[in-house]
This record gives sequence, structure tokens and C-alpha cells, in this order.
Amino acid sequence: MKAETSGATGALPESTNHVIWDWNGTLLDDVGAVLEATSVAFRQAGIRVEVTGESYRRNFTRPIRVFYERLLGRPIGHDEWVRLDHAFHLEYARLDARCTLATGAREVLDEIRELGWSQSVCSMLPEEYLLPAVERQGIAGHFVRIDGLRGAERGGAKLENLIAHLDHIGVSPTRTVMVGDTVDDAVAARGAGIACILLDSGAGLHDSETIRGAGVPVAADVPEALALLRPGSAGPRR
Repeated sequence: MKAETSGATGALPESTNHVIWDWNGTLLDDVGAVLEATSVAFRQAGIRVEVTGESYRRNFTRPIRVFYERLLGRPIGHDEWVRLDHAFHLEYARLDARCTLATGAREVLDEIRELGWSQSVCSMLPEEYLLPAVERQGIAGHFVRIDGLRGAERGGAKLENLIAHLDHIGVSPTRTVMVGDTVDDAVAARGAGIACILLDSGAGLHDSETIRGAGVPVAADVPEALALLRPGSAGPRR
């Protein structure tokens, strides 16, 4: 897939020096685990709705509660949402141990370090799952900070968390790029005043049309994202 820029906003810095990585679906190849954990959570709740990659991509949005309502075709009350979310995270934690890094991710993290840039992780995964997962992959030392969710709220939008993350790391917004895999990553980056690249492997959480409509550069994978960020890249910039 050729890297591309769509929409009116999406300019990448002429000189990047910090990359903020999303975790799930970006650095970690966990789409299969997410689909399975969602199916298990529904099944445990007695909900007979088949969750496929196609139905997930067609309906996916944030907040996750709204996404579940799309999948089920009906409203979800607070208590039901809490039970579904709890069941999802318990099952996801079991499956996470078998997930691996995205193709080329480890090598890209090494290359970025060699370029002298700093890196961090800002994820919407609860930290009780995120921190062990990063450690398990043996890459925690690449990051100046790793932030996930700390409170009880789950499944919301990333903007507030990304702004807090930027405040903590103190990098220049004009030289910082977020790399993620969902439209919410692009929306959060725009709201926080930083650039963004979205990944579209064709088998992520969004369909390709939705990703292309986010108005930011799109790369097929992590190595292609780095190619867009390298000094002198021939990749499209706006």
C-alpha cells in the first residue's frame, strides 16, 4: 500500500525529534486478541452477536460503549457496559501474552533511537495491562514515558490523555508526531496540536476508507511510517 495524505490537515514536521506511539494495533499486533476478547465478553453476557473483522471495522468508534451499541443494535445501560468492559479486559489480558510486536516495529524503534529522537507511548489500555505488556516485549527502555489509563473510566476518547502525556514529556509540539491506527488517534493529535500518521494494514480496527478520511498521512505499516518521518523523505507532506 502506498503511503498517502488525505484531507486538508496532515502536515508532518520538517524536522521530527519525538514520536508518540499508540500501543494496541500500532506497535502491538493484537487485532485477533481484541476480536476474540470482544466475542467472549458478549458470549459471557448471553449476547448472541457474531463479531467478525468486517463487522468490527464497519462499526468501530469511540467511546467503546457507543461501538458496542452499534454492534448490538440497541442501547447499553451503565451496568451492562461495566460488565462487558470488565469481561473484555479480563479475556484480553489472558490473550495478550501470545501477541507479538507488529512487523518491523522492533527494528524501527532501534532506528529511531539511532537517529537521536526520543519516543513514548500513549495508550488507552489500562496501565495494569499496558506496562506489563511493554515489559514483556522487551522494549520499555526505548521510551521516555509510557502512559495508559489510570482511572476507572474505560473506552473513551484519547484527547485528554494525550494532552496530559505531552505535558509530562515536555517535547516541542511542532516537532512531535503521533503514530496510531484509529481515527481517534488523529482527532486527539489534532486537538493536542501535533501531527499524526495512521497505519492501515487493511486488517485493523477501521476500514481503509475511514482511515483515509481522517485527513492525515497514511502508512501501510510501522516501517513505512518511519520512512515518512525520515529527513528528506520523498513521502507526501502538506
